[in-house]
Amino acid sequence: MTGFGQAHRETDRYTATVELRSLNSKTLDLTLRLPRFLQAHELDIRQQITKALLRGKVNFNLDFTRATTATSTTVSLNREALLAAFHELQAVAQSLGLPTGEDTLLAALRLPGVIPSASEQAQAAQAEAGPADEPTWAEFQPLLTEALAAMQQFRHDEGQTLQIEILSYISTIRQQLAAVELHDPQRIAHVRQRLAAHLAELTQHEQFNATRFEQEVLYYIEKLDIAEEKVRLAAHLNYFELAIQQPDEAVGKKLGFLAQEIGREINTIGSKANDATVQHLVVGMKEELEKIKEQLNNIL
Repeated sequence: MTGFGQAHRETDRYTATVELRSLNSKTLDLTLRLPRFLQAHELDIRQQITKALLRGKVNFNLDFTRATTATSTTVSLNREALLAAFHELQAVAQSLGLPTGEDTLLAALRLPGVIPSASEQAQAAQAEAGPADEPTWAEFQPLLTEALAAMQQFRHDEGQTLQIEILSYISTIRQQLAAVELHDPQRIAHVRQRLAAHLAELTQHEQFNATRFEQEVLYYIEKLDIAEEKVRLAAHLNYFELAIQQPDEAVGKKLGFLAQEIGREINTIGSKANDATVQHLVVGMKEELEKIKEQLNNIL
């Protein structure tokens, strides 16, 4: 569910950039950052994003900058402030017996308030333009739609990569399960040898109970039998492969449940096998399953 989407627009009045970023989350956690004049439309924006993005920790930012409104190179000048400053400096110079002239004028021009700063001029132009010149949300709506489409494409591309990666993990588990299947006759033969040795030892005992012994043997064999677990694990792997390739469907939760079932069968095989080789293969399957669970956080 990580993702990124951006849309940009420049006009003679403003420059605007809509940016969406998403991180993994089990629910939709949406944070908005808007210019003040668009905050009244926060609910509309939330509804549009919520409808498009099901989950993720999403940050939405609309960066807005007004274009400079100056139409000529003429410098705005506060004439009253300039004249007052010039006469004041001239009077001080005369009282000190210093010459006055162009230098006095240049010194007056440098004083604060004589020539407004660029920001002050922009604020004045904005005040002159008034609220009628304020952009509306309708102008920015297409930017949000474009950014959402870009994020969806980002997620789709990332999903394709994740699908290939997860299927490789499933393939590895399947190979290890095949190795368990291949080794199982040897495991069973080893179990039979141990049972035969115990049988030879017990039958020589004076208090040997044949009926009780048969019951214990049946229980022991049933406890070590992993045939059903192998079949169920293979079925879960097949279903997982089918589910992850279903187009246009949010399958994250389904795959999460299947991963739990796969883990349950792997654990049962490990606990019932009572064999070092099988245990080694089970550890390998668990490692691949953990990789799958980690990547499932990125799937809706």
